[in-house]
Amino acid sequence: MFTGIVEEVGTLVVRDDAADSAVLRIQARRVLEGVALGDSIAVNGVCLTVTGVTPDGVWSTDVMAETLRRSSLGKAGSGDSVNLERAVTPHTRLGGHLMQGHVDGVGSILTRTPGDAWEVVRIGLPPELARYVVEKGSIAVDGVSLTVSAVSAADLPEPWFEVSLIPTTLRETTLGARTPGDPVNLEVDVIAKYVERLLGGRS
Repeated sequence: MFTGIVEEVGTLVVRDDAADSAVLRIQARRVLEGVALGDSIAVNGVCLTVTGVTPDGVWSTDVMAETLRRSSLGKAGSGDSVNLERAVTPHTRLGGHLMQGHVDGVGSILTRTPGDAWEVVRIGLPPELARYVVEKGSIAVDGVSLTVSAVSAADLPEPWFEVSLIPTTLRETTLGARTPGDPVNLEVDVIAKYVERLLGGRS
């Protein structure tokens, strides 16, 4: 589990593609403190397993074809910046919201509107996810826990939602550099999916 509070922005330094998988090697510092093989680190909101660490601060992870297909990591390349967060522990402050690191779909940045000290970002999302997104609810965008500030009608052919990014988020995560057209990983609130499943099972 993760909380959506990004610990640092790392750099994808090497990507080795195979027929149905890829090995990513990511330069980092803070998230490697106390790390062990087999630990989980979220990369742009995708839960990945640490398979190796070098003395110069590069860790490696294996990414399967399904993950590459269902997330923006499929298009990630060497030199790209990525949001990083270690899995929570029993002593972690829950500053964001509970996240699994399982991407539900890929959205895209539609517009950015600057304010005095923040930016309103409108993000398009797959129509099948729109019913899980509500105003004042939580959503993860590239692994960043955010509060939804506005939503379109859920039945639009191209639904969207908006989030307001404070200076810290703009400065300390990759969302500060995302531009219209850029893909972003989305994870909706898992509670909404469980509720839908439970209610759907009633006769």
